[in-house]
Amino acid sequence: MTLRLFDTATRTVRDFVPLTAGEVGIYLCGATVQAPPHIGHVRSGVAFDVLVRWLRRTGHRVTLVRNVTDIDDKILAKAADAGEPWWAWAATNERAFTAAYDALGVLPPTYEPRATGHVPAMVELVDRLVDAGHAYTTGPGDVWFDVRSYPEYGALTNQRVDDMVPAPDDASGISKRDARDFALWKSPKPGEPTSASWDTPWGRARPGWHLECSAMARRYLGDAFDIHGGGLDLRFPHHENEQAQSRAAGYGFAQYWLHNGWVTQGGAKMSKSLGNGLLVDVVLQGVRAAVLRYALTAVQYRSMLEWTDDSLREAEATWDRLAGFVERAAEKVGAADLDEVAKADLPDAFVAAMDDDLNVPAALAVVHEHLRLGNGALASGDLVVARTEMVALRAMLDVLGLDPGSPQWAGRGGDERYARALDAVVAGQLEARAQARADRDFATADAIRDRLAAAGVVVEDSPTGARWSLRPEG
Repeated sequence: MTLRLFDTATRTVRDFVPLTAGEVGIYLCGATVQAPPHIGHVRSGVAFDVLVRWLRRTGHRVTLVRNVTDIDDKILAKAADAGEPWWAWAATNERAFTAAYDALGVLPPTYEPRATGHVPAMVELVDRLVDAGHAYTTGPGDVWFDVRSYPEYGALTNQRVDDMVPAPDDASGISKRDARDFALWKSPKPGEPTSASWDTPWGRARPGWHLECSAMARRYLGDAFDIHGGGLDLRFPHHENEQAQSRAAGYGFAQYWLHNGWVTQGGAKMSKSLGNGLLVDVVLQGVRAAVLRYALTAVQYRSMLEWTDDSLREAEATWDRLAGFVERAAEKVGAADLDEVAKADLPDAFVAAMDDDLNVPAALAVVHEHLRLGNGALASGDLVVARTEMVALRAMLDVLGLDPGSPQWAGRGGDERYARALDAVVAGQLEARAQARADRDFATADAIRDRLAAAGVVVEDSPTGARWSLRPEG
């Protein structure tokens, strides 16, 4: 079966055919580093990480470009409010995003360019647009894209120009040809630091947000590339404007557009402006990183993910079932190394689900069927089947970035503090139980075992001593 993806531009599910067979270029709109990330911000990184893993698993060489927008109005304003240099403010928040991606097992991009490092490429693109009659100036530093000069403007989001709202960067009061024209270069505002602008052929200015991505995508992926991705909220005006300026300049730009749904609370998009943001580093103080990743991964990427108090509880119970089986099976039949997992055949139903626009819920249904078979094999003592199911389960979860046997998630979820603390507490209880049994104080030994069982810890006696595991949920 061919991988099929929902292309936002055509509003259809299309067979995915890369421009160059066996190679895929992806540009993913990354962070605007105005503040630390909340879980809504990182959903895009997790969703496209699954796409990258699937493409690589199916034999493609993937080049992933995930940019960093390290200069814009909000960064300048928030840095000024905090009394920090804008570039230091941006760097601090960029590190916070990197830490969040790393904690959630998001593979690093092939390239992670910063906007401020690509000003010459932006000047080149605008110069081309001005020469072609698609851009004009209204004063020193201000350059605008003329939306009516490009007949296909609005095609990505299926809008007519006359029905669109004016571009938000019109607040300066500058007289443009059309209120919907958007900024390519922006002259400095009063009070902004001189370090936040550059000399250009049109005067001293800083780049417009949309311009940055067009220039960086072409720099690393060429005139045309396969997939452009990002959050659903970026479709308009950001991605519409990117496509317009790049194609007006004569470049093929993205062949497929993919957009992930939002994380919502009470039906509202998660954002700091609504006061309902959940910062990743705060969430990870109370939940294992693998559990948070599972919660963000389990919903199909185009669907809205409604975040409730039950979201993490359900993800935690499921993760414990998966990781618990892998741990028990490894103890019985030996652990599979990463190379074996990476080369294992994937169940046909799992492959079909992933090829169906990355239908992760359907793929997880296959995972849970193999979990059931694996647990049954362990219970019946069929170690050959148990090992087969363990490898298959790990291989499928590896595609989702959730292999419990990987170094990322060793110790039931990647937080060694929890693993060490639990191991020490249980080990102490098992030592006390062993001593009670040696003293033939079976009442005390049974009481210790019962207390552990009530806490979800299963104790099994064997010729080599007691071993323990967490009781599977459900």
